[in-house]
Amino acid sequence: MSTRYVLLITGLLICVCLSLVVQFHKTEQKYRWKQNTERSVIKMRFLERAVDAPIQPLPKVMEYDLAWAKLGKALFKSPLLSADNSTSCASCHDLYNGGDDGFPVSVGIKQQLGERNSPTVINAVFNFRQFWDGRSSDLIEQAPQPIHNPFEMGTNWAQVIDKLSAQPGFVSSFNVLSEEGITEQNIIKAIVAFEESLVSENTPIDAFLLGDTNALSPQQKRGYDKFVNYGCVTCHQGRNIGGNLYQKIGRLDRVPTSLQDDFGRYELTKNEQDKFVFKVPSLRNVAYTSPYFHNGSVDELADAIRIMARGQLGLELSDEDVADIEALLHAFSGELPRSLTE
Repeated sequence: MSTRYVLLITGLLICVCLSLVVQFHKTEQKYRWKQNTERSVIKMRFLERAVDAPIQPLPKVMEYDLAWAKLGKALFKSPLLSADNSTSCASCHDLYNGGDDGFPVSVGIKQQLGERNSPTVINAVFNFRQFWDGRSSDLIEQAPQPIHNPFEMGTNWAQVIDKLSAQPGFVSSFNVLSEEGITEQNIIKAIVAFEESLVSENTPIDAFLLGDTNALSPQQKRGYDKFVNYGCVTCHQGRNIGGNLYQKIGRLDRVPTSLQDDFGRYELTKNEQDKFVFKVPSLRNVAYTSPYFHNGSVDELADAIRIMARGQLGLELSDEDVADIEALLHAFSGELPRSLTE
């Protein structure tokens, strides 16, 4: 092989390598790796993908602890976490159908009804607070509350640990992962590890925001323009399309009286300014989480759109507007989280 030929090949290889390096740096500038800093109980790694838009793509789960998440999944589905072995976390959060239960309010032990609509647990890790009134700062604080709530699971840690300790499968799983075995802290750790992994995959709105112009239909694109220009993004923005601020139910003279049955955060704070204030719900998977609002009093997505436009924005939408925005909201639903199938 001639020296000239060798030099030519070497030069081409150098050009290819430089091109890859440049492309890598461009990607790093557009997408940035970030260690989960939201009080994660298990090491997780997300790929955050920032775009110049009010709505942001969901971070992509790149790494999570599969063993802890699998144990958490088993606990999430286990009725042993309730006093009478009748109710599990999955009773109120159907992970394969939107992450809620489809009822106005959930049913707990002894067929008792809860006070508020069950929110989806899918993508809940990205909410800035948990529960409608925001009383829990994160999933770590949230996880024990249904277990102790007398209207939901109605039990305590001593009873739960005793029952789990009588199950060889749970005993073995806990002992493999922790020298302490079955403890309150490890139960919470496992459940939260699973819940943190529940991030939607391949959502059309995210693909669109990341540059795939064919990810939305023409009607959905019209809906996106209206969603932004009419001001829906004032409250429903960011990576969870909501879930990152509190807001008062709009002008009460333009809001159905059925939505004025609950003082919201006022029940927690007793601050007059918090009357009718709730955490803005995420619109991720909203097409599959009816009925809507804190009391589940609205069945149809189109009706919820009209109520929000009238009460929050002072707008009377045409039927075409409603249809376009509703079509967009369907693009907010993605594929099942990877941890449900692994």
